Amino acid sequence: MADLTQAQQAIVDKATRQDINGWHYITVTGEPYEIGFQHGYLLADEFADAIRVYTHMTLESFGMDYSFFVDQAVKLHKDKIEQEYLDEMQGMADGFTAGGTPTTLDDVIGWNAWMEMTGYWWPMVASNYGNNSLVPKSSHCSGFVATGSATKDGRPVIAHESFDEFWSGQYFNVCECIKPAKGHAIKMQTVPGYIASMMDFYVTDAGLGITETTIAGFVGYDIDGIPEYVRARKATQYADTIDEWIDICNKGNNGGYANIWLLCDANSGDIARFEQGLQFSEVLRSKDGYFYGCNACHNPKIRNLECVDNGYNDVRQQTGARRARFEQLMPQVSGTIDDDVAKRILADKFDPYLGYECASSRDICAHYDCDPQPYVSDPHAVWNTPFYPAGSVDGKCASADDIDNLRMWGIFGRADGEPFDADAFMAQHPQWNWQKGYLKSRPSQPWTLFD
Repeated sequence: MADLTQAQQAIVDKATRQDINGWHYITVTGEPYEIGFQHGYLLADEFADAIRVYTHMTLESFGMDYSFFVDQAVKLHKDKIEQEYLDEMQGMADGFTAGGTPTTLDDVIGWNAWMEMTGYWWPMVASNYGNNSLVPKSSHCSGFVATGSATKDGRPVIAHESFDEFWSGQYFNVCECIKPAKGHAIKMQTVPGYIASMMDFYVTDAGLGITETTIAGFVGYDIDGIPEYVRARKATQYADTIDEWIDICNKGNNGGYANIWLLCDANSGDIARFEQGLQFSEVLRSKDGYFYGCNACHNPKIRNLECVDNGYNDVRQQTGARRARFEQLMPQVSGTIDDDVAKRILADKFDPYLGYECASSRDICAHYDCDPQPYVSDPHAVWNTPFYPAGSVDGKCASADDIDNLRMWGIFGRADGEPFDADAFMAQHPQWNWQKGYLKSRPSQPWTLFD
């Protein structure tokens, strides 16, 4: 780690970091470059380890080097990133470098684009590089938003948990409060080196709560559009209302990281579900009730015309099973939903296909790693491999009162708090021993209020 210049030290002095219950909780303040430099300097070691793991796992997962996707991302995205966010990314690169991890602006662009490039661009072009035609398999989250008669106090509550392969999800443990020189303050879950949340959960001082669940099996990518990580960050930073957020996020939509967005406004009490495909989209709004997300797209045009099998009605698949469970569970808890009930919803392990509570891939709190997967119906569906080391890697929630005070709850690890022991897992399932040195254990952690 190099000695900071006087100017760099003055920038870093405006930021804070606290490590608590498995999270890195940072606050960054100032102009775009300053925000980026603070983030990079505070998280340099974590970023270095993430790049080490992603470099190995990208080749193992896609047969192409990590650097290949970085180069392609720079070609496709660099001229579509607004100067404000290029400045922030340059600050990150310089902060990582000052923290002992030499990094360039292009490195940061490629890192932010990894999800889009591997999950959306690559399936469209993979046949140009080999003999395989790939089926998109994006499917990442459970979440909901509720308001009015559905909640305990009549005001909005929003909640979300990320699903991912454990080697990737082990880095989703940054809670960042951004206080930018322009736009709204943001508190979000994120990853070292990201300008947006990516496993999206945000609250803002405009009174907005934002989350999403990815549209499973989505096919489509417009290389001339604006990447999602730019659109989502800009919308979150500058929108005053739900409508403004949707308008900003939709402008230049490239289909990358296509999501079922769930939004709430603590000021008006409104909630919305914004299903955003590339050709089609739909916005539903309400002041009473709830919307949920389980990766199964509700809009029939998006589901049938822009997706490979979405699993909408198949309770053997994790999308259809969680949809069935939300349809069952949400009416049961309606009228009581607050932060505590939100946490219990995210931890739910009732398997709708088997008809009883057990840890499985079909739960709202998914446990792929202990599921032998004897019931799967679609070999192309996401992670339909026995004992796949993936599933719930966190949980987040916020009530309207939390949003008013720019705070959020988070749990790192599974949303139900159950630990994951990587060594014991690989001893029991040696087919995954090739992930040794890259897959980490995650002990049980409590819920934490980021205030």
